Amino acid sequence: MDTVTSALLTDLYELTMLEAAREAGTASRRCVFEVFTRSLPEGRRYGALAGTSRVLDAIADFRFDDADLRYLRTAGVLKEETLEHLAEYRFRGDVHGYAEGELYFPNSPVLRIEGTFENAVLLETAVLSILNHDSGVASAGSRMVTAARGRPCIEMGGRRVHEDAAIAAARAAYVVGFASTSNLAAGAHYRVPVAGTAAHAFTLLFDTEEEAFRAQLASQGTGTTVLVDTYDVEQAVRTAVEIAGPGLGAVRLDSGDLGKQAAQVRSLLDSLGATSTRITATGDLDEHRVEELKDEPLDGYGIGTRLVTGGGHPAPGFVYKLVEREGADGRMHPVGKRSAAKETLGAGKAAFRMLVGDTAFAELVLPGEEEVAEFERELVAELTSGASNPEWKRTSMRALQQPLIRGGELVEELRAPARVEAARARHAASVAELGLPADEGPDGEVAIPTITDGVEAARLLG
Repeated sequence: MDTVTSALLTDLYELTMLEAAREAGTASRRCVFEVFTRSLPEGRRYGALAGTSRVLDAIADFRFDDADLRYLRTAGVLKEETLEHLAEYRFRGDVHGYAEGELYFPNSPVLRIEGTFENAVLLETAVLSILNHDSGVASAGSRMVTAARGRPCIEMGGRRVHEDAAIAAARAAYVVGFASTSNLAAGAHYRVPVAGTAAHAFTLLFDTEEEAFRAQLASQGTGTTVLVDTYDVEQAVRTAVEIAGPGLGAVRLDSGDLGKQAAQVRSLLDSLGATSTRITATGDLDEHRVEELKDEPLDGYGIGTRLVTGGGHPAPGFVYKLVEREGADGRMHPVGKRSAAKETLGAGKAAFRMLVGDTAFAELVLPGEEEVAEFERELVAELTSGASNPEWKRTSMRALQQPLIRGGELVEELRAPARVEAARARHAASVAELGLPADEGPDGEVAIPTITDGVEAARLLG
């Protein structure tokens, strides 16, 4: 039986470019590609990187099996010599990148792929489709978690997207701090905690709401969450507490004026002695709606559509660009587009998060090893100088890129759940570095500038 590969998760022009470059004798030139986004969506203070682990898996599986090659022959778009080359294809290059869960900003080189042109150019679509989807969900989800101010969020948007995208979305949401998901496949694949109790259909199945509540409580225990807005909210709350007692776990509100209802339900629960019963809100929530509810007596949120579709910005705009390539002289040369709207900064770049104490103040992106070394020398000189600005003494550079693949082999093989937990921890630490007060709300200016000149970075410190 044919194995599943990721090789056809690509665009035709990547194969036709490879074929033309091979015929021109330039396919074996060494190249550096980078993945970055030129800007953040309006109002976004940062982006959250997710999907890196899935990208690495896709690269490992990127090979053309017999079924793939049969299709390409039938399509008649490539020459036999090219097909024979593809039959032996394996990625043999190097990949460096930001850790999954890390924050990114305009022009952050979140992934750097190094290899020959024919080896690296084929990965463009597979890399971008994963990073754009997962990071779109993660960037929206991180804002929602911040707006929730420590109250747990449940991902429950699987029915709003493609079935495979639903799994990836649940994973991305967990990376940025969601507490659980309703998606069982995400639980099975990535060990994301799962949650769920009952929907309106369960209540409507029974002749009375009381019968429905009795059945649910008998099956799931008093710690369950009861949906109370099928008919009359007040009566439903009274019925649920009467059956379950004051130990009722939670009630869920899914429609209407959630803020007003939450206050009324909290007062009613307390009057009935159910002071520890939680109130969860669902129903087309996003970070802005959660922000509006910040002062209401709600204990958690279930969020679906606006999360899994990227909160109005489903694709962060990551691009995969050639920034450096080997010339006829055998030396590496920076290259890039010169279009005013889509100018590309040439050369492979190193990236650092600049911090004063524990607080980030800039994203430093320097082209070439010499620029980095020069800036580090300047920083050390200032730190050892008696006349230096005192702030310099509290300044540090946190390297953002790490080796992910060397010579086609994963640098570190981790089980899927371990990768997710590591990404979740990285995200929490990176958000904390920004020091953004939750009371500022979801929207604002980009949190820190991206600096591409060491002199300019030094000037920021006075």
